[in-house]
Amino acid sequence: MQTSSPTRTEHDSFGAIEVPADALWGAQTERSRRNFAIGEQRMPLALVQALAHIKRAAAQVNAELGRLDGAKADAIARAAAEVAAGGFDEHFPLLVWQTGSGTQTHMNVNEVVANLASRALGGPVGPGRLVHPNDDVNLGQSSNDVFPSAMHVAAALAAQPLQAALARLRGLLHAKAEAWGGIVKIGRTHLQDATPLTLGQEFSGYEAQLGLADAALRQALAGVCALAIGGTAVGTGLNTHPEFGQRVAARLAQDLGAPFVVARNPFAALAGHEALVLLHGTLKTLAVALIKIAGDIRLMGSGPRAGLGELRLPANEPGSSIMPGKVNPTQVEALVMVCIQVLGHDAAIGFAASQGQFELNVCKPLIALDVLDSLRLLADAMDSFAAHCVEGLEPDETRIQDLLQRSLMLVTALAPHIGYDRAAAIAEHAHAHGLALRDAATGFGGLTPAQFDAWVDVRQMLGLA
Repeated sequence: MQTSSPTRTEHDSFGAIEVPADALWGAQTERSRRNFAIGEQRMPLALVQALAHIKRAAAQVNAELGRLDGAKADAIARAAAEVAAGGFDEHFPLLVWQTGSGTQTHMNVNEVVANLASRALGGPVGPGRLVHPNDDVNLGQSSNDVFPSAMHVAAALAAQPLQAALARLRGLLHAKAEAWGGIVKIGRTHLQDATPLTLGQEFSGYEAQLGLADAALRQALAGVCALAIGGTAVGTGLNTHPEFGQRVAARLAQDLGAPFVVARNPFAALAGHEALVLLHGTLKTLAVALIKIAGDIRLMGSGPRAGLGELRLPANEPGSSIMPGKVNPTQVEALVMVCIQVLGHDAAIGFAASQGQFELNVCKPLIALDVLDSLRLLADAMDSFAAHCVEGLEPDETRIQDLLQRSLMLVTALAPHIGYDRAAAIAEHAHAHGLALRDAATGFGGLTPAQFDAWVDVRQMLGLA
């Protein structure tokens, strides 16, 4: 909406200001739109919609408590529900880089809901509206308790698709572990040959790493479901009903299917954001695990002829503009980039959460932006990685067996029988002369073929025999 288009005159405590005639926002939103032209990052719509969910519940609770006219409350609730459903997303133009309390975005929601409710009651949009953004839509509330509550509501809702994506990826890794339980391969430590394990055991480790992150995520979400609502300006509950916060939290829990409650200590809920720091810490843990898993799959799929080549990665698209036939591990690369972004977000969130002076943290929009971005990115990236990489993975059993038989670290099985030093000498001789381990052991090492075959039994080394 251009400032040169038709306008209407709105007023606030600072005086008159021109607002685009077809905009549903009002004076406070317009001042922020002009005063904070910083970057391009809009306030996440997930947060705007969470604010609308709170406005709907607040209107209904205020009507129950006899503080708001029933018809007006119903109009506010219906308008807020439309905003929460994404019906008016274009009327939320504000950027993330604004006041640290999120007041301008909060007022953007109040103004849009007020205008929609006024229109529903047969009144005008703008001057003369029948519903006041502060006195009616924001009744019993403050930006200082509503905005952090919306941060938590948005994060809890965004965690649901993340948990579903994580469950799908874990399920695929578990299925691969089960299917590949009999494929023995060489293990690697320090990127060097080590003793054998099965491909299934390797993938079971990946699934367990994600299981640990999943359990931590579930635990962290309990703190996120505790809301600051009812604390108003500094946590004392000034200008609201004593039951307001608890009733709003209960309505949100019923409407959104999440266990929302009022935070035990409203002062901590306004001034600190440790619950979101803890939540994002679990996302950092998940990102670290995903980088490791994706990196292993990339290395096992390297080649196809000059690398390890133990896994065949799905060929999704051409990998080069100059090399015909080249296929790259693009899903791995996308996932790793997402995880690196999440690690960066974690550092920013930690620093932002430390910026609570006395009764208020003043970096809330930044925390909300990065938490929601991480939740969305990880959910999408895991779904993509699962569908376009993990599901289509296939082992190259011939290559796996060749590498296993050529490995010198099978010599570890000889150490209990002939001693560490003699076993090491056999391995060093085999490597120096390009010999198979069996040939070096039965020649240079003085073992009989029968001894070597009895002692170097891969199934015994795995505890399977």
